[in-house]
Amino acid sequence: MTEQKIQLGDQSIVCKPDETLLDALLRENVDISHSCHQGACQSCMLRSLDGIPPVEAQHGLKEGLKKQNYFLACLCYPQQAMRIAHRHHTDFMTHGTVIAKQALNAETLLLTLELDEPMDYYAGQFVNLQRDDGLSRSYSIANNRIHSKQLSFHIRRLAGGRFSAWAHEDLNLGDRLAVSEAQGLCYYLPDKPDSPLLLIGTGSGLAPLAGIISEALHQGHKGDIYLYHGSRDLNGLYWVEEMQALAEKHANFHYSPCISSGEPPEHVFAGRANDVAFSQLTNLKGFRIYLCGHPDMVNNTKRQAFLKGAALADIYADAFHVASASLE
Repeated sequence: MTEQKIQLGDQSIVCKPDETLLDALLRENVDISHSCHQGACQSCMLRSLDGIPPVEAQHGLKEGLKKQNYFLACLCYPQQAMRIAHRHHTDFMTHGTVIAKQALNAETLLLTLELDEPMDYYAGQFVNLQRDDGLSRSYSIANNRIHSKQLSFHIRRLAGGRFSAWAHEDLNLGDRLAVSEAQGLCYYLPDKPDSPLLLIGTGSGLAPLAGIISEALHQGHKGDIYLYHGSRDLNGLYWVEEMQALAEKHANFHYSPCISSGEPPEHVFAGRANDVAFSQLTNLKGFRIYLCGHPDMVNNTKRQAFLKGAALADIYADAFHVASASLE
């Protein structure tokens, strides 16, 4: 592979060998929406103006987008010089109005949108939220499919995070946001109602897991459902009382809040959420497993779950790089 010249509007950059186009753009301080770096969130979508982009860069896109030469910068290793353009604002599917803002803890905001039209999605999927200037970020849907016109999100404030800081401080009731179609493969499937479910999340990773649990219980899931939600300390936990009340209401739902530092109070476990889970559940054969949080936790937990008997096909995860403010 050789260096390739990339033209974005009036700006020219050079993409180095073995470097993704997204990495090259970020290296040159180009303002491009991005989140997962793995092709899942599709927020770094661009358009090739010189013809068909590399096939691998179109992985996961709908045929209509492929035919228009859209591609994902995080999956793109340019094989020739390219002229590219940003994805246009009108590519988003619908819009929503902010109808509620509520602090879940000092770091996390519960944001609820009323959509202009119903959305087809699965509990646990995510969308890209975009403000008027084009700044876009991916957030998981925190509610089940009953609310097809209302979507809730858990937005964690990150140090230096432009979108999250704006959402916490400047986004007001009545404001409008563009909302993409739902994406992601980490969602509830009702085809095996007797299968046990294991859900492990950290921080605001509770959002998609809460939606999955709500959908599973609504669908009458009969198998045991285990939720392990972790944080560094008590201040990072939220919805503890709500989850405890849900566990009291449903005999097959089991909730374990975890903190990795400090002395835990009663009904809170000491240790990382995945470590606590695997100390209590030693055989995961037949389980469906849902993971959400820092990519390192997700990847490590995948390996641990597989070693404890879970089938790789039954492990679902959409990991987001949320630990670094430079990615927000």
